[in-house]
Parts: sequence; C-alpha cells; structure tokens
Amino acid sequence: MRTVKPKKFLGQHFLTDLSIASRIADTVDACPELPILEVGPGMGVMTQYLVQKPRLVKVVEIDYESVEYLRKNYPDLEDNIIEDDFLKMHLERTFQGSPFVLTGNYPYNISSQIFFKMLDYKDLIPCCTGMIQKEVAERMAAKPGNKTYGILSVLIQAWYDVEYLFTVEPGVFNPPPKVRSAVIRLTRNKTTDLGCDEKLFKRLVKTTFNQRRKTLRNNIRPLLAQIENESEVKPDFTALLADPIMTLRPEQLSVEDFIGLTLRIQNETSR
Repeated sequence: MRTVKPKKFLGQHFLTDLSIASRIADTVDACPELPILEVGPGMGVMTQYLVQKPRLVKVVEIDYESVEYLRKNYPDLEDNIIEDDFLKMHLERTFQGSPFVLTGNYPYNISSQIFFKMLDYKDLIPCCTGMIQKEVAERMAAKPGNKTYGILSVLIQAWYDVEYLFTVEPGVFNPPPKVRSAVIRLTRNKTTDLGCDEKLFKRLVKTTFNQRRKTLRNNIRPLLAQIENESEVKPDFTALLADPIMTLRPEQLSVEDFIGLTLRIQNETSR
C-alpha cells in the first residue's frame, strides 16, 4: 500500500528515523505493566516498537488514511485502533477506568491542548511521554525565574515531575518541521491534593501570565474584582495587595507560591 501523505491541517510530521522512534517508544518503560495509548500513530513508526512490549497497546488516530494504513499493515492491532479525535475522547472509557501510559509523536498544532487534557485525567495517567516542539518541552520543564516559565510550567509541575530527555532535529521528519523537537517524560509526583480550590488555582495562574510583564499587583486586580462581584461576602484584598510578593512578576513565583496565593484569596471569600 502507498504511504500516507502528511496533512498540514492535522499538523502531521511523520518521523522517518527508526532509531529515534525506538528510543521514544522505550520512554514508556519507566511505567512498566500499564497499558499504552499512543496518540497520532500515523504510519506506525513508533507503534511497531510499542506492540513488541508485553502489554496492551491502543492507538488513536483522526486521519482516515493513516487508519486505513494501520489496519492493513498492523492487522493484529485492528481491535485496538481508535478512529477518533483525542481531544474529544472520554479517556475513562479507554481502558475501562484503569490507569495507562500516554505517548506519541504529538501533532504540533495541538500539543498544548493534549497536555491540558492529560491534566483533566491526571489520576488515570501516571506517566506521559512523547515528542513535541522543543520550545513547548522547554516551557514544561522550566523553573521559576526562567523566561520560558509560564502557564504550562506551573499547571503541569503542580502534578508531574518533568524530564527533558533529548532533542530531535528537523531532518528526521517528513516533511521537516520549521522547529526543533524534543522528547519528554512526565511522571506523576506525590501530590494528591493541592490543598486549595483547583479551579481558582488555574484561573489565577492563567490570569497572571496573560500579562506576564506586569507585576502581580497590577495583573491580579481584574481577577480580584471579578471575585468580589461573584462573592456573597465582601472580601478585603487590601493586605494581599500590600504584600511584598505583589511586586514580583508571575514567572518569579513557584507552584507553592501560586497555591499560597490561591488559599489567601479563598480565605477572604469564605469568611
């Protein structure tokens, strides 16, 4: 059968280097025994190594041509090929509610969305590996004080330990992307509860980084005004706004700092 033509609108860049495909597939070995869900297998360059592992492998692919290719070239995988949009899937149904490893050469145009969805299912995904744009990988692994530290860094590091494993050059793809790529591994940390309102935590992180060049005092005011309008009690944020931490920019705050700020806002609205 002819090969699949990469589709730009799906963000497809097919990996052609088998040694790299094998290395990426082996990153799932950090979480042995768990079943594997591969996102965007394309023509199965990684799949061929994943199915050699002694555990269940399922793949989810939205491209009908790739699905047809996989069915013809990987007949043993037939019952485990899911033709669907990963971002719309109910992942609790994939392995009947059991935990699994998420992996893939992720479509670059939706890679951040994939990780936000992973966070929604963090209790089912103790391990996530795969290849993404280098700059996204750097953002995920960045520490406070780094210019690449941002929303993705804080929200992921609240729940996962991030490992930047290795860099991949554009020449090993068809077509070559305009950016370098990187392979990462995320492993659930010991956190089971942030100790604060998770929705407010996310809201705080996203709001402050939307104007990252401003100090916290300036970029948090609109959020506090919204919270005042939503609250049944009249919160007083005077002390919070006078705190020295408000002179910092969001990239200077750790995950723990954001949790602490979330708790202070909570406390003012629940008195």
